Amino acid sequence: MRARVGISGWTYPPWRGVFYPAGLRQADELAFASRAFPSIELNGSFYSLMRPQSYRAWRAAVPEDFQFAVKGGRFITHMKRLKGAETALANFFASGLLCLGPKLGPILWQLPPTLRFDADVLRAFFDLLPRSGREMEKLARKHDARLAGRSQLEAEGDIPPLRHALEVRHPSFQDARYVDILREHGVASCVADSAGLYPVIDVATTNFAYARLHGASELYVSGYSNAELRAWAARVRTWQRRREVFVFFDNDVKVRAPFDALNLTRILEGKRPQALPQAQATVTERARTVWPAWQTR
Repeated sequence: MRARVGISGWTYPPWRGVFYPAGLRQADELAFASRAFPSIELNGSFYSLMRPQSYRAWRAAVPEDFQFAVKGGRFITHMKRLKGAETALANFFASGLLCLGPKLGPILWQLPPTLRFDADVLRAFFDLLPRSGREMEKLARKHDARLAGRSQLEAEGDIPPLRHALEVRHPSFQDARYVDILREHGVASCVADSAGLYPVIDVATTNFAYARLHGASELYVSGYSNAELRAWAARVRTWQRRREVFVFFDNDVKVRAPFDALNLTRILEGKRPQALPQAQATVTERARTVWPAWQTR
């Protein structure tokens, strides 16, 4: 099964001139990054409702076989805390996800560290989640006045079957009942490496695996050594035997995420990882190879 290794977000000023070549327009950063990686986690959707025109622009910027993972809104996970979330979900899905068409990949729901395991709340939330483009259209039509004049209620192209992953951060989720509920509803357990702060729940509960690497020793900051990347590669190969795999690096503070993602990809391809300057040169060359227009910008 395919392993898509990518990055969580792409708009980071410190990356400019380090991962992104000097002089690259900010408007071209997604196009550049999407030629280096087959999937990127779209995380602006976590902070606020996006607009359909933004999703259309993002879809147009990436290759045909690319997939976005989309992070669910924090209003749903952190403020509503999954309860009474139908209208909030309708607003989220009406905000433009339908514009992504076949480039819509998994949807990630990240819970706050203070949210404890509650079987009834979890089941009720999972029951609301759409599993197809048609179900997403139906739910989106229930949006409230906040989306008036800025909603997208019809799919633009074929939407693949919707897949959902849940990232939990409270130790109470280390419970066999939690795993049973994930399997019952076909939701993936996000395997999150969070420098030991939060639980790691690595179980197969559906037909894909989802991992987020936030930093080996310091959240969002530290990079991964070659030995650590090889250990993750072994884990990914195990998952690949039966599941499609999505892995996103979120250790963005010191510009390690894109280089760690590139080197994990190299290891999975049977190649040696590279030192950071060579890794930057390699990703630039990869983008140039598949994106000839880059050479004229």
